[in-house]
Amino acid sequence: MKILVIQNRMGIGDTVIFLPFIEAISKKYNCPISLLVKKTSKCEEYLKETKYIDKIIILERDKYNKNYSHNGVIGSFRLAKQLKKFEFDIIFIFNSSLRYRIIAKLSGTKKIYQFPLLKKKKLNFIEATNKLILNKLNIKINNLQAKINVPEERILEAKKKYNILQSDMNILLGIGGSGPTKRIPAETFLSFMKKISEVKNCRFFLATGKKDEEQFILKKIVNSEFRMSCIALDNLSIYDCLPIIAKCNVAICNDSSFSHLSSALNIKTITLMADTPIMYGNYSANMYPIIPDNEMSVSHGTNGKDRINPQKIFNKLLSIIN
Repeated sequence: MKILVIQNRMGIGDTVIFLPFIEAISKKYNCPISLLVKKTSKCEEYLKETKYIDKIIILERDKYNKNYSHNGVIGSFRLAKQLKKFEFDIIFIFNSSLRYRIIAKLSGTKKIYQFPLLKKKKLNFIEATNKLILNKLNIKINNLQAKINVPEERILEAKKKYNILQSDMNILLGIGGSGPTKRIPAETFLSFMKKISEVKNCRFFLATGKKDEEQFILKKIVNSEFRMSCIALDNLSIYDCLPIIAKCNVAICNDSSFSHLSSALNIKTITLMADTPIMYGNYSANMYPIIPDNEMSVSHGTNGKDRINPQKIFNKLLSIIN
């Protein structure tokens, strides 16, 4: 049996959220699942060792890059021709796009399962995926716990290389973020670090990207009084970060790729939700969201990055580890 899942959303988190459904499909048909995803999902870095994933096919479509081979009508025919070579028995389409329905048909696949067509506006994609899996496979997904596999030998190698000791409290700090409204100020992290360092012997693994604002936050932390306890991971690939994250006791992350990755590695993850719908920070049992002070919930436009309370982070961590 050859099965393809089409997931055309852009980010790492967008893909990780779908993994419980993809794993359920794999178990149902007793075969690994191939993915059609955008390069920005970076699946090749964190899913190539995951057992229920087969091939990762890159969707080269972007309205801002005219040179991408799957753009436009001609690109759609080109993609259909490419998929036809794989001879997929079933294609699941995790969107409501007529374009991908036509592409799947042109690829020659007989069984095509998809969200209701042309219903993109205000679509809750988690609910839509749950309904699709329930209706087509009679499977109810109650636990949205994504799973990413990292070989034990890679974890042991990282433990030795970075001197990760069981006697320490090893904390992943996901201090980056895809947008400025998601990036919690360095002062918030430093205040938390001071509180936890008074009761635990800690090491902090700092995960972030290379954007100027992310680097500004990183430098403030690594040049602080905690510099000897910090290891910056910004020069490592996601692939090389995974075994390090897997050895951490807990993660504290902005709404970023690392909050999704740490949760999928079965690490208890405190998610700092400043300006993103709460469903991105509480869909997994491994996630413990913190929202801005004076808010009942959080979504786009909350602009709460300066109101994430370090005392609440500290209290939440203590409740997790005790």
